[in-house]
Amino acid sequence: MSSANNISSNNNKLPEWAPENAGSEFASHVMSGVNESHDGMEFKASVSTAPKRRKLELEDYINGILNCDRTILSRAITLVESNAAAHFDLAQQVIAGVLNKTGKAVRVGITGVPGAGKSTFIEALGSYLCEHGHKVAVLAVDPSSSVTKGSILGDKTRMEKLARNPNAFIRPSPSGGTLGGLTRKSRETMLLCEAAGYDVILIETVGVGQSEVTVRDMVDFFMLLVITGAGDELQGMKKGVMELADAIVVNKADGNNLMKAKTTKVDYDRILHYLRPATEGWASHAYTCSSLTGDGIAEIWDVILEFINNVKSSGVYDERRRRQILSWVHSMIEDHLMRSFYENPNVKSRMPEIEERAARGEIAATQAAAQLINLYK
Repeated sequence: MSSANNISSNNNKLPEWAPENAGSEFASHVMSGVNESHDGMEFKASVSTAPKRRKLELEDYINGILNCDRTILSRAITLVESNAAAHFDLAQQVIAGVLNKTGKAVRVGITGVPGAGKSTFIEALGSYLCEHGHKVAVLAVDPSSSVTKGSILGDKTRMEKLARNPNAFIRPSPSGGTLGGLTRKSRETMLLCEAAGYDVILIETVGVGQSEVTVRDMVDFFMLLVITGAGDELQGMKKGVMELADAIVVNKADGNNLMKAKTTKVDYDRILHYLRPATEGWASHAYTCSSLTGDGIAEIWDVILEFINNVKSSGVYDERRRRQILSWVHSMIEDHLMRSFYENPNVKSRMPEIEERAARGEIAATQAAAQLINLYK
């Protein structure tokens, strides 16, 4: 029987949700698939004529980044973020090739509890900066599922206006379950954006409020975004990160929420008064803003500029950058040692057995760890 006849004979097959004993008057039907191509024509193997993307060499990456070619910049970031061993050496050569063009941008870390409006705030601040002649790169870290390891990466959708601005570059990256939401390659990504001429780097974190020290070790100015009416249940979460903040910004200060926001600002100022300053020589304060109306956005940027001028004149800026580089070196060593341990053939071959014995209670967890470490040695 031909494929056409097959289709015809199955045209009266009803869907699952059709009423029982439905007759020919029920218009919906299910069509079976065919063995040929999607239009019923004879299947013919075809070779795609789409041009393959050209493989970039080291000089292509370096020149493209320095000329702010957004496509090549994106590909360079993908190269840097890759976990493939084959990409590591080239990625490091790219970074070395542009390193002398980095370090001049203002680096701002932005964190806050979920729902504080971080993406909306970043779009408002980024749009303001672009309108005033700056080039803004946004590194937005999306939470990764602990089950599927996947991320939505929807920051470009949430920052629709900023994403269309030719002076802005938004790069969403999955957190990969990293504590604090910072991916392993965020520092390298930041350097590539600086080499491409972006003079303001905004780093948005997942905002769990428990390990934002990682962000503090990457940026010049660290900001905590909060909202009114969060409730006492969040105070314990925010306490640790408040001690790291150079400013606390009460977002959504508009409409009926304006007076509440002003009251919340006073409360946070009172708390900050009794905390040790996050940066030597700088007194952290609370501010209000509305990402919706734009009120307070210019004031917050003025605060950031005042902070940069303050720490540069006092020498704190250079000292912080120096410590950040050393922290980067140490984190790279830790990362290398961890990968080296888990990729060791002796460890890989015996780990399932030792883990199973520890899980059954036959050996203590400390013994299991010691055995695996000895295998590595």
